Formats: sequence, structure tokens, C-alpha cells
Amino acid sequence: MKHSKFFFLLTAFLVVAALACKKDKSTTDDEIETTFQLSEDQAAGESLADDANVLFFEVAANAGLMTGRTAQNYETTNSLSCATVTITPQNTFPKTIVIDFGSGCTSMDGIARSGKINISLSDSVHHPGAVAIMSFDNYFVEDYKVEGTITWTNTSSPNGISWTRTIADGKITAPGGNYYWLHTGSKTVQQTAGANTPLNFLDDVYSITGDHTVTNPAGKSRTATITEVLEKKLICHNVSKGKIKIQGPNHFAILDYGDGTCDRVATISIDGNTPRTILLP
Repeated sequence: MKHSKFFFLLTAFLVVAALACKKDKSTTDDEIETTFQLSEDQAAGESLADDANVLFFEVAANAGLMTGRTAQNYETTNSLSCATVTITPQNTFPKTIVIDFGSGCTSMDGIARSGKINISLSDSVHHPGAVAIMSFDNYFVEDYKVEGTITWTNTSSPNGISWTRTIADGKITAPGGNYYWLHTGSKTVQQTAGANTPLNFLDDVYSITGDHTVTNPAGKSRTATITEVLEKKLICHNVSKGKIKIQGPNHFAILDYGDGTCDRVATISIDGNTPRTILLP
């Protein structure tokens, strides 16, 4: 009788232990997949923010708002080739800029966009202290819906051209509309090449540092910190080099943009394990 009771208790203990292990593994798997997904979201959000920045610079160049001089012939990616741009007032600051892609079009840079970007600009773009505040009106890039506010502030000095880019109340909805994520954070951007050819944007290169918080619909958040400076060439739609660490409760991901090649490819590895390849917008 005692032996039967002992074996019953042992069996019960083993069943409970097995269930606990299964639950722990399920919890771990869920956390890892959440970290991976939010890492992918962070990569997409970085691309979309960079794209908005390119549009802002191009419209400022075309309208003579870079240095306060009249419009000059700049070499750009022609990202605005199918957009309608309105600027008011014409002669004084602050200015209101509306970039309107209508119901949708594909620009000469090969990117499909629709909707509007609204920008309030306090001064000529290259004047230290100039501030541009961007907001979005039913705006889509490659079927990603972009919402929130991006505040661009010129922090340039005699040592070089730089600015901060802060995103507040950011929300991106993936193509199809069934998934979204929230994001906030601040980046510091420094021009590292192209400053000696101010009329040619195509040779401009920027370094990006800073961090971000990304949150999914279930309220799960991850902190994304740039650990190896990101390299953004203006001729590349996406960041082409650098790494971001996305920290979860017990696991972390490394988002790696590669060796500097202009492409849509990046990789994400969890805890240093074999990376998975993702495609950027």
C-alpha cells in the first residue's frame, strides 16, 4: 500500500514537472518570437522614417529652403516626381509644406506612396536650430500606413551637418491592415560624406545613433539600441550597414543591416544563434 502511494505521488510529481517544463518552453518560445517580430518591426520603421526624411530634404532643396537662397538644380533621387507640393507662405517663415501623393503613385525612385505629409518648417533647413515637424494624413509607403509625429531639429556646428529626429506617437500598420506596432524614440544623424558637393544629394552618406521603443498590439515592448552606427546612403532606400540590439526580458536580438550593399536584406539573430533573413520595405 505504501509503495502504491509512493508511486502515485512520484507519477503525479513527474506529470506536474513535465507540464511546468512544457509551459516554460512555451513561454520562452513566445518571448523569442515577440522579440523577433518587434525587431523586424523596428527595421521597417527605420526605413519608413528615413524615407520621410529624404522627401523632406528633397522638397526643401527644390523650393530653395535649404540655405535661404533661391532654388538651385540639385541632383536627387526624384522621390517627389509624382507628388504635388504646396508651400505657404512664399516669402516668410514659418512655412507649411504639404506633400501630396494623392490616391497613390510610384515615384522615379521606384517607391509607391499615397496620402499626404504635412510639414511645419521654422527656418531654412541648414540653419542651426531650424525645426521641422512632420505629420501624416492617410499616408502609405509600399502599403505600410505611417502615423505619428516626427520632429527634425538642426544641430549642425562648424564641425559638420547634423540633426536629431524624434518620433512621438508613432504607429505603423502593416500591409493588409491586420497588424500594427507603436514606436517612439530619438536618433542623432550626422552627415559623413557629400558635404563638399552640396548640390548633389546622391553622394550624401549619414551615420545614425540612438534608441527606440517598439510595442506590439498586446502591449509587449522591446528597447532597440544602435550598437554599431547605422550607415544610410541617400542613394539606398534602406540603411545598408550597422547593428541594433533589441532587448527582451530574457533574450535579445541583433538586427544586422549587412556590409554596406544597397539592398532590402537584413538579418536577425536571437541570443547569437543562427540568423534569419528579413526583407525591408
